[in-house]
Amino acid sequence: MASASPAGARTITAYDQPLLRLPTELLRKNFRSAHFELEKDATYVKNALKETATGSVNGRTSQADVLRSLDSMIAKMRGVKRKLTAFAEEEEKLHRHEQARVGHLGELYAMHTVDDVRYEGWSRVRLDRLLVDYLLRRGYNESARALAREKGIEPLVDLDTFDQMSRIRRSILNRSVVEALAWCAAGDTKKELRKMDSNLEFMLRFQQYIELVRDRTTKPEDVLAHARKFLFPYRDTYHREVLQACGMLALPPGLSEQVDSYSDLWSPGRWEMLADLFTSTHNALLSLPPVPLLHVALSSGLSALKTPACHSTHPASAAGPPSHATSLSLASSVCPICSTELNELARGVPYAFHSKSHVEPDLLLLPNGRAYGRARLEEYARKAGLLDGQVKDLRTGEVYSMQRLKKVYIT
Repeated sequence: MASASPAGARTITAYDQPLLRLPTELLRKNFRSAHFELEKDATYVKNALKETATGSVNGRTSQADVLRSLDSMIAKMRGVKRKLTAFAEEEEKLHRHEQARVGHLGELYAMHTVDDVRYEGWSRVRLDRLLVDYLLRRGYNESARALAREKGIEPLVDLDTFDQMSRIRRSILNRSVVEALAWCAAGDTKKELRKMDSNLEFMLRFQQYIELVRDRTTKPEDVLAHARKFLFPYRDTYHREVLQACGMLALPPGLSEQVDSYSDLWSPGRWEMLADLFTSTHNALLSLPPVPLLHVALSSGLSALKTPACHSTHPASAAGPPSHATSLSLASSVCPICSTELNELARGVPYAFHSKSHVEPDLLLLPNGRAYGRARLEEYARKAGLLDGQVKDLRTGEVYSMQRLKKVYIT
């Protein structure tokens, strides 16, 4: 009997690390953003207060100016209070999500076996989570939100995080980098991106530069100002791109598009590249896996069943739907990996490792290349009412004489 606790539970939840990790990453990011805003505004208020006090003592500042300065500082601190209130509400929500997720995984550890009646309900909730995650990553946000609401699993999925990611990705595909650049500059994200050696912000600024050059109405001094501020400081790190930027200034837009070294810079496919770069950077920053968790779970399950025969080049091994004549074949004779729906999906996963053979005894090889145990062939021939000395392929329904069958030995 399979165990759900503790080793079995660890195996089942091996792919659920993002379930707990993402709220923790968001809490850390929320705290750093709150600290950043507080430090920035507190520095401003301290400097303004110091200047106001000094000017008042020295008599250089009038009473009206002092009052205006104090009003400005009070307004600034009220703004800080509103920001901190929003950060506190976000932190409270993330704590609720974390608590719900810990409770969800705790239910599994409370089960002593997967045969527990509660396990089926828990696994259905997990499947719903995987489906919502898949829909969010594919951009079907409304469907994902509706499914999460219907199943009551909003705290167990990351709707807001993927909503923001999808919105920024769409804006990039719509040829705008404004929202993506704002995301890079929010809070301490810029510092985190530097730690990751990410080139996202530079590539977005480079694309801005390309669009400025593309626009014939843009003044040359504006293009140069953008390059000096956002591109030239990184000429040692992104030497090739900076050289290309300089070359684009020297060549007219119509001519540079015909040069192989610059043609890809004008390609519309760059927006798709930038969108993919943003998505991968976003997932790496929040410790999210690059592929949907549903794919990970399916791949592990398919790998446990896959054998070399599932993708054999032998024409007889191709998985086709059973004919009407074989409708009585046993379900155990159908390999899930050989099915039309899963065969291509399983092509890239590794083969299963079996330390013990589960091949039927006394195998016989049919002329079409399929092999079955003698007992199963004889039983099926009897049920099908065949003549003595004849057998029928359980999958295709082809009838053969026993004399044409060959004995198979496992080596």
